[in-house]
Amino acid sequence: MTGTDYTCFDVEVRDHVAHVVMNRPEKANSMIAPFWSELPQIADDLSAGTDARVIVLSAIGRHFCSGMDLSVFGSAGGPDNSASTGHSSRMRAQFRSTALRLQNSFSALEHSRLPVIAAIGGACVGGGIDMVSACDLRYATQDAFFIIQEINIGMTADVGTLQRMPKLVPEGIVREMAYTGRRMDAAEALDRGFVNAVYEDHAAMTEAVNEVAAEIASKSPMAIWGTKQSMNYGRDHSVADGLEYIATWNAAMFDTDDMGEAFKSQIDRRDASFPDHRPLHHGIGT
Repeated sequence: MTGTDYTCFDVEVRDHVAHVVMNRPEKANSMIAPFWSELPQIADDLSAGTDARVIVLSAIGRHFCSGMDLSVFGSAGGPDNSASTGHSSRMRAQFRSTALRLQNSFSALEHSRLPVIAAIGGACVGGGIDMVSACDLRYATQDAFFIIQEINIGMTADVGTLQRMPKLVPEGIVREMAYTGRRMDAAEALDRGFVNAVYEDHAAMTEAVNEVAAEIASKSPMAIWGTKQSMNYGRDHSVADGLEYIATWNAAMFDTDDMGEAFKSQIDRRDASFPDHRPLHHGIGT
């Protein structure tokens, strides 16, 4: 995917790590209309490909993401794009369809067979929280802060924060943030468990995140995929259901060759070498 032109992202795969970088710092990486189609396309293509084993999602500039760009609300793809139809039922149905489409843009991160790491500096506001809540790991700089901004503009957050963030942070804290629109700084985000670690500056965070990504990329891709699938399933189901799920997954996906290579590399005191993912097909005949 290196070399593909996107409006909102730069994408490069190096050493099995896909670097997906939001590239609109002059607009605080706000989410304009192309963002919502580009992100799921990138996530799906990386997941379906063979080169990448982990995704690092970051941003250029002072702020990670300022959320939904105001232009989207009145654009052809925005939430109020059907206000002139004159038919209330059709307007409501189109609003719902748009909300589901925007939700799917972040669900693509969750559904990817690759772990997704968010590297967050400065503002992570509104849709930015929706996005990073769908990631597997989150790291931040000391100046990072988080706001569930939707309540401050008179609406209910509807793209994932209210569903995913309470799985990561005590529910009372999420309710407080969602009801008041207050700011949660990096120190509190670390204390609440929303981020894995906080770093002094962007350079230190980038170095640490790249080390984590490289460590993940060195493991069996199939074992990593199974781990992500099992943890996501277990989050949304009972313990009994999760145990049955992983038993079935491993019955189908467990790779004895990968396990043999893991053991042999430890005996030989060398780095393990695992085959890449096989490509996935988006649809029949593709």
